[in-house]
Amino acid sequence: MPQNINQPSNQIRLTNVSLVRLKKGKKRFEIACYKNKVLEYRSGVETDLDNVLQIPNVFLSVSKGQTAPSEDLKKAFGGKTPVNDIIMEILKKGEMQVGEKERHAQLERVHNEVIDIVAGKLVDPRSKRIYTTGMIDKALDQLSSQGGAVQKTDEGKGSGTATPTNGESSKEKGKEVPTWTGVVTTKSAKSQALDAMKALIAWQPILVTRARMRLRVTCPTSILKQAAKGQTKKGSDEEDADGAGEKSTGTVKDRILSYVEQVETQDTMGSEWEVVGFVEPGAFKVLGEFIRGETKGRGRVEVLDMAVTHEGD
Repeated sequence: MPQNINQPSNQIRLTNVSLVRLKKGKKRFEIACYKNKVLEYRSGVETDLDNVLQIPNVFLSVSKGQTAPSEDLKKAFGGKTPVNDIIMEILKKGEMQVGEKERHAQLERVHNEVIDIVAGKLVDPRSKRIYTTGMIDKALDQLSSQGGAVQKTDEGKGSGTATPTNGESSKEKGKEVPTWTGVVTTKSAKSQALDAMKALIAWQPILVTRARMRLRVTCPTSILKQAAKGQTKKGSDEEDADGAGEKSTGTVKDRILSYVEQVETQDTMGSEWEVVGFVEPGAFKVLGEFIRGETKGRGRVEVLDMAVTHEGD
């Protein structure tokens, strides 16, 4: 006589899932997500949890369909923590479990995106031309294969083109030197590209610098000849390396032009003075703060081009 087999009440069978796993206390907890949605959620592309989770439950084992008892959740996450908050913590901090083929395809996709971003934002400081993605890839591979960093070439040491986060100044100041150990799938491509650029600029396996921003600065002529009140800071990176800026003398106009590496045009139209030129990205924020402070909102900084590069001849 056939008998009915009852499935335990805390068992839920799921298929075709991506697992996110987090060890908390002495227990391992899992959530079941739709494939490819976890990275989209972590990078901010997807914001609706219903599109990420197959089911809003916490499991001890998704493959066995075993949900986590409430007592285990209370011990690990605290008695007053809502299940939704527990799921969010696992989703943000947990390790994503994927198949080997899927993991490789995912890693390659993020890797290519990182290389594309970096190649579009770094240039050869001598020619101001961008590098090919292949050259950027090779330089980053050189860093990761040697423990995250390489020694600068003699040419790089003497170039004087690195931004304030270069390896040498960081060592002298006792700061942590940026390193690169390769692409991972647990961080967004954008954040990893920023880390990669910092490491390339710090160690210079090839000569690189950030592509400059093209800005238009407008200021009332009545303020230009006034003595500047603020401190001089070339940019946020230099501020970190050197501490507080140094007091300097000079007019407001002198100070503005000190931030501009190359002036394209400079003109006076009625009661306003305007300069268009190229600025290091690290100086953009500080320049904007200086303009706002000195002109009390009457001056302005406009971005004409986020990253000026040259391609070909």
